[in-house]
Parts: sequence; structure tokens; C-alpha cells
Amino acid sequence: MKKKNKIERLRNIGIIAHIDAGKTTVTERILYYTGRSHKIGEVHDGEAVMDWMADEQERGITITSAVTSCQWSGHEIQLIDTPGHVDFTIEVERSLRVLDGAVGVFCAVGGVEPQSETVWRQANKYQVPKLAFINKMDRVGADFFGTVEQMIEKLKAVPLVMQLPAGIEDEFRGVIDLVDMRFVVWDDDSLGAHFEAVDIPEQHLEDAQKYREKLIETVADNNDRIMEAYLADEPIDRAELLAAIRKATIDLELVPVLCGSALKNKGVQPLLDAIVSFLPSPLDLPPIEGQAPDTKKTIACPPRDNHPLAALIFKVSMIEGRKLSFVRVYSGKLEAGKEVFNATRGRKEKLSRILRMHANKRERLDSAGAGSIVGVVGLKEASTGDTLCSAQHPVVLEDIEVYEPVISVAVEPKTHSDQDKLEQVLAKFLAEDPTLSVKQDQDTGQMILSGMGELHLEVIVSRMQREFNTQVNVGKPQVVYRETIANQAEAEAVFDKEVAGSSHFAGVKIRVIPNERGAGNSFRCTAEPSVIPEEFVAAIEKGVMESLAAGALMGYPVVDVKAEVIDGEFREHHSTELAFTVSASMACREALAAAEPYLLDPVMEVEIYVPEEYMGEVIGDLNSRGGKIEGIEAKSGLQEIKAIVPLARMFGYSTSLRSATQGRGTFSMRFSHFDKI
Repeated sequence: MKKKNKIERLRNIGIIAHIDAGKTTVTERILYYTGRSHKIGEVHDGEAVMDWMADEQERGITITSAVTSCQWSGHEIQLIDTPGHVDFTIEVERSLRVLDGAVGVFCAVGGVEPQSETVWRQANKYQVPKLAFINKMDRVGADFFGTVEQMIEKLKAVPLVMQLPAGIEDEFRGVIDLVDMRFVVWDDDSLGAHFEAVDIPEQHLEDAQKYREKLIETVADNNDRIMEAYLADEPIDRAELLAAIRKATIDLELVPVLCGSALKNKGVQPLLDAIVSFLPSPLDLPPIEGQAPDTKKTIACPPRDNHPLAALIFKVSMIEGRKLSFVRVYSGKLEAGKEVFNATRGRKEKLSRILRMHANKRERLDSAGAGSIVGVVGLKEASTGDTLCSAQHPVVLEDIEVYEPVISVAVEPKTHSDQDKLEQVLAKFLAEDPTLSVKQDQDTGQMILSGMGELHLEVIVSRMQREFNTQVNVGKPQVVYRETIANQAEAEAVFDKEVAGSSHFAGVKIRVIPNERGAGNSFRCTAEPSVIPEEFVAAIEKGVMESLAAGALMGYPVVDVKAEVIDGEFREHHSTELAFTVSASMACREALAAAEPYLLDPVMEVEIYVPEEYMGEVIGDLNSRGGKIEGIEAKSGLQEIKAIVPLARMFGYSTSLRSATQGRGTFSMRFSHFDKI
């Protein structure tokens, strides 16, 4: 009973938002008010506990998601502070994959910004219940109700306004609690640690009653018992109302909305109360399901310590040269010094240590039960997305989706000693970050590093020098293009050779046809089995896919092509899988070369915020870059320009935008699609 109680009182949550909405500041206040840290760390001073990397402190942004835990009202909150920059969106993706709830932080001035939409969609994908905290109510231009409206328009959410701000901008004094109908005001002398609930001031009473009525109406729409009491004009019991809000939040029907100013130490304690009241424990959610590796049978993994182990590695970090795996335990128990089975790789490994994490500080544990998020040392082979379980009860949990890199740089070591280190250092970064890739260019011999954006690659190069003392020269970023074809074409090839004393023969005729944009590649064999026996079709497909990996034009991967085997030649005792693979590859390459191949550019979705007086110059600059304006909208005193622009033309755009707007313009971009420009 005690163990169940412990899991019931556990909250695994993430703080998600657009860059500069105040996620890390909110997290720092949470740590201070829960007693986890004894000093408030400020992002602008480079002293935030959760932004512990040197690059984070210098740049004032979160780069890597940091894990910590704290206690509030008898509940344990395991918390992940995630980055807001689009270049590090994999950190948000893999955190949301293992979390039970999330707090979306919105800037009251900026409203629902572009990356807020992205992280909200990621949370929806994993069906994560959410709270919203509208931050920066003290800032000039703060608009609480405007942000709530944007949640409806942009996020398609159903916000449940649970608090009203008492004043805005310089007049922001506290919040009005619409459940208890009290005015909550903070004491500035105690850095917001002390607050009191008093009667609602007369000037705010009418608004408070109006929005209390709206709150009851919104909850009643999702709860029959509250609806009956509301229609009968009966008083609604507080506990019953809170239980109805909790159920609607966990069922993804409502998003409770709170407000405050984390920097001014107002509004954080009610947010903590809302986290424990409305976000789920592991027991409130359906058990995660995996598959048996051999039979593919679905296996449920309930959050119980006495069930077989099922845990997911959602992140790998190289800290001080050692591999640290971050693990979410869904079912069963991890024990230090014991063996675990990595079902994804089919290997047994030994856990040397289990660690409770507090950003980059660690505390050793003997074991970790269901619902825990911990660091694990000793797993040599494991990587992001792997499942740990017991060898007697193997299970594979769903992998974590990763994104394709869109931008590349050439890196080369500065000295001979750096040459020896570079490959090892890059291997460590690749283990840490699935959105990073490294390859050797066959034509130039250059080492090409690819990632999610300029900032992403800049941080990797900085960390190489800072953490591993590896000096590199960096070439101009190169765009990762794709190739496709304009027309249908056919080609045939015959492979007839003696290899290692054995005769190998095969003939294949292939037709390539353009596919719809974004449809991907497909393969089929329509040749008669008498011409090409069925056992060789897989070998032909392998040859075709190998040839599609490097196009005829410039060697980039080929996309959106249908490859069809229409004829072939087969000789009894002489035809082999090797011969069919080689001949299929030759025929496919020849057909691609004849089908008018052309390049596809990665196209970015760009959102730019500029004061109106700079609009003409900014739009002119976008047009000169081959951009297409998709919409312009007035928003919080700024103009929001939405455009799609080829990535190749966006290098150095941040500098151009700053100079065109005297530093007042901001932009964000994310990958949209590949297209012919």
C-alpha cells in the first residue's frame, strides 16, 4: 500500500516553451520554493542551476534538457527543463516521450510563439496532459487574454482560465484564484517565498465572478455531475470541482491556465499546487505497451515495482568522458550492480551505478522503481531509444523518433594530435545526439558534420574545443540536398562474371517513375517468376535501394521515386543474389541518369517578428533570398511575417535581420519540406 501511495504521489513533468518565454526562470523558482536549491539562479547572470553547461551560461539559453527532482505538498516532482530553440528540438521530443505531464510556459507579450506550437504538437503526439503558465505579466505589452485566445486559435486547445492577473505591466500585483475566489499576493522582501490569500479587491470582483462562472461552465461541459449542479443552481463542492478539472486535464479535454511573473517571484507556488492537483501520476495513465522481440505480441507494462522490468533510455550524455544514460523506468525495478537485458540490441549489460540527477550533480541510489527517471552508468553499448528489461521477460518499447539533419559543415583537425582525437570526440557526440551525423565525403575526403541548424553545429564545435580540447577548422555550412527525377525512364543491366572461382549471372530491367512530392521511394517487381524467381526479389530491392542512396547528379540521396522491375534474365545454377543485387544497382543508376534528375532544396518555414516601420526592408530582403511570403499578421505591436525560404539562402540571416531592424527583429525557422526551387 505504501509503495502504491508513493507512485500516486509522483509527478513526471517537463517545462516546454518557445525560446525566452522563461522556462528556466520558472524552473529555478520551483527549485528555490521547494527547498531544492537555497539561492535563486538567474539565467541573465549565467547562474541558473539547470543551465549548467558553459555554452548555456554564455549564451543565456538552454541547450540540453536537464533532469532534477523536488518535493511539494508531500509529492515528488521529477522535472525536466527543455530547450526552446528549434535546433535542439530533439531534446524536447525525447523528454516528452517519457514524461507524464507538461507545463507550457507562454510569454504574456509574445503569446503563442512558433516553437511553442512545435513543442505543443510534440506533447499532443505523445498524448501528454498539459498546464499553461502565462509568464511575464509584469512586462510592457503583456496581454493575458490575448495569449489565451492564441491558445485557442493556434494550439486548438480548450483553455480553462483558473486565475486572473490583478493588474498588468507595472501594475501587476498578484493573481486572483477563481476556484477559492481569493486574491493571492506575494511578499517582495522574502523573494516571493511568503504570500497570502486575502479578499478580492472591489475593482476586480466583477471580473472574478464573471470568469468564475465561465470556469464552471467549461468544466460542466466535460462533467455530467458538475453540469447537473450548475443547471440546478446548487453550490459546487470544491473537492468535486478540482477532481473534475483533474480528470478533464488528464483526458486531454482541458488545459488549466495560470499566470504570474517568475522573474518577479509571483505565481510559482500556485503553479506547483496545480502540478500536483491536475497532472497525472504514472498510475493515472494507461500502462505503456511494448512488443515481445520474437513473437511481436503486445505486452502491457504497468507501473508496479513487482512486475518485470521495462525501462527506456531516452538520452545519453558524455559527462567527464563517461557515458551516462538517462532512463525512465516504466515497470519493475532497476538495481545497481545487477545485469539488465537490452532487448533492442539483444545484449546483456551490467549496471554499475544508478544516480538521482540534479542538473549536473548526482546522488547514488541502490535501486529505482516504477515511475523513476534516473541516470545509469555502466551501459557500454546502449543508445537513445533502447529498451532495458529482464532476459526472462524481454520487451521492446517504441523507439524515439529522430529528425533528419538539414545543414552541414566541413570539419578538419588543426594539428596532427587533433587528428587522433577528432574521430573519438565525434563518436561521443554521435552517441549523445541522434540528430547529428558524420560522414566522410568520398570525392573530397572531407569530414562532413551535419545537424539541425547553424547554432546546433556552432555549439558542437565550441564543446569540442572546450570539453575535449580538440581544435578544428570549420568550412562554410553546406546544405544537405536531395535528388529526384522529372521523367520516367527504363534501363537494363547484365552482370556476368566469375568471382572467387564461381560464376555469377543476372540480368535486370528497371523502370523509374517520379512519385508525388513527399511520398518517398517505393519498390515493386512485376516481372514473371519464370524470369526472376521470387527468392531473388529481396536481393534486387537491396541493389535498387543502394543506388537510391546516392543520386546520379551530385551523389545526394534520391527521394520520391517509384522503382519497378519489369523484366530480367535468370540462369539455373549460375544466377546468384550477388549478381542480382549488382545488376539491379547498375540498371537503376542508369535509369535515374536518363530520367532527368534534378536537385531538391530543403525549404524552411520562417516566422519573423518586426516593428511595422521595418516591414518593407525585411520583405524586400526575403524576396531577394527567393522567399515566398505566406501571410502577414499584426501581433502585440509587431508584424508577424510567415514565409517559406530555401535554406541555402538563409545563412547569415540573423545578422541581416538585426542590421535591417536595429536589433529589434527576431525570427525562428524550422524545416518544412524538400522542393525544387
